[in-house]
Amino acid sequence: MKKNTRKYGTKAVEKAKLIPWENPTPDRDYTIEISYPEFTCLCPRSGYPDFAAIRLTYTPDRFVVELKSFKLYLNAFRDRAISHEEVTNLIFSDLQKALKPRRMEVVGDFNVRGNVKTVIRVAL
Repeated sequence: MKKNTRKYGTKAVEKAKLIPWENPTPDRDYTIEISYPEFTCLCPRSGYPDFAAIRLTYTPDRFVVELKSFKLYLNAFRDRAISHEEVTNLIFSDLQKALKPRRMEVVGDFNVRGNVKTVIRVAL
């Protein structure tokens, strides 16, 4: 019988945290746009999966987000029961705390479910 071991990806997601990197050009205003089109979490009422595109647009100050850490951080929501509103606001708050950007917007563009389309937009 095979031993039930967790895969390396599962281990990486379990340890996920946002990692800020030094901004190479802190004296200039510029925009970073990151799209994560395969976001998933679970509906807190039904337990069914919710699918969304998460879009981040920000003007960094001293820090930018390391992309792999952002991907793993977002993957950590895949088995978590959390509402569209809560998860979008939580992503925004965690990024704001880690990066302290000059400007930022996080959009949770959730797929249609039950004939209802939801887009959550949080901005600084």
